[in-house]
Amino acid sequence: MPNAYISGTGSFVPPRVVTNDELIKQYGIDTTDEWIIQRTGIRERRFAEPGVFCTDLALPAAQQAIERAGLQPHDLDMIIYATLSSDHCFPGSGVYLQRKLGLCEGPNAKFVPALDVRNQCSGFLYSLATATSMVKSGGAKHVLVVGAELHSAALDLTTRGRTVASLFGDGAGAVVVSATDEDRGIRSWNLGADGRYADVLAQKIWDISKRPFIPQNEQGIGQLAPEMMYALMDGKLVFKNAVERMMTVLMEACVKNGITGADIDLFCFHQANLRINQWLQQHLGIPDEKVVHNIQRYGNTTAATIPILLAEAERDGKLKKGMKVAMIAFGSGFTWGCVIADW
Repeated sequence: MPNAYISGTGSFVPPRVVTNDELIKQYGIDTTDEWIIQRTGIRERRFAEPGVFCTDLALPAAQQAIERAGLQPHDLDMIIYATLSSDHCFPGSGVYLQRKLGLCEGPNAKFVPALDVRNQCSGFLYSLATATSMVKSGGAKHVLVVGAELHSAALDLTTRGRTVASLFGDGAGAVVVSATDEDRGIRSWNLGADGRYADVLAQKIWDISKRPFIPQNEQGIGQLAPEMMYALMDGKLVFKNAVERMMTVLMEACVKNGITGADIDLFCFHQANLRINQWLQQHLGIPDEKVVHNIQRYGNTTAATIPILLAEAERDGKLKKGMKVAMIAFGSGFTWGCVIADW
């Protein structure tokens, strides 16, 4: 049975930088730079321009990952696309990315399967676990795994929505998971979910139990109340569960692999809130040189945070072959996960 390793990484963020001060000046949000930094660690984020789709962010990240893996798009056997901000309600974004990669055209068209994963902040790790299983089973040799988000189009950029709007940004990250006979790669994955808290962090853009599922006015035009249109969050409850679940799943993963935290060379925590990750680092006694952060520059890019971290860490020389890496995430659902890999 082959091992599955990450053969290439890539990332992309839109060029427009939106600082905390710009949230105040441009959008009129009643907040301060100090308030946002103190509670989240975020100084700025990236917003895509109107007319840009989520898959437009995913494409350059995917192309970079494929190139760094030494492959061409037609070498792929599968696409797994994690996002909560799909281009449309349906179909999934994976097929749009497949088309943009050029897989559907020419004499060598290759109609690889495309799977979308809707696990929000844990989506990349759920996707990585799925890709690993595909490769180890022999069902695929090269799987493209993408985490991409375009939050800015669906944020309530007013004072009413400031507690959520200040957190999120746009971006994409990608990896290629490939088969290898070498003694390296993804060693294990641990995933979990607790549906009791499904409504604590949610965006109920429609209610499929209603007829029609989006309320309509007399002209048949759909209209939504703000509490349905935008994401709502109980921040304190999310924080409490995040630190508990992320710590527990990391410890479970270490036990599963017969290692301790000291054996891990690099920790890639999901970038939801710098204070969550600092709490975990402090209570687990992790030295600064073993942790990478980028939430200060990008905000929370949900499914994209960990693949962006991996791509940047590898590019900057902080992530090298032979290192043991732990990737840990927690998000809406509640869902969580940890993946241990030998790079």
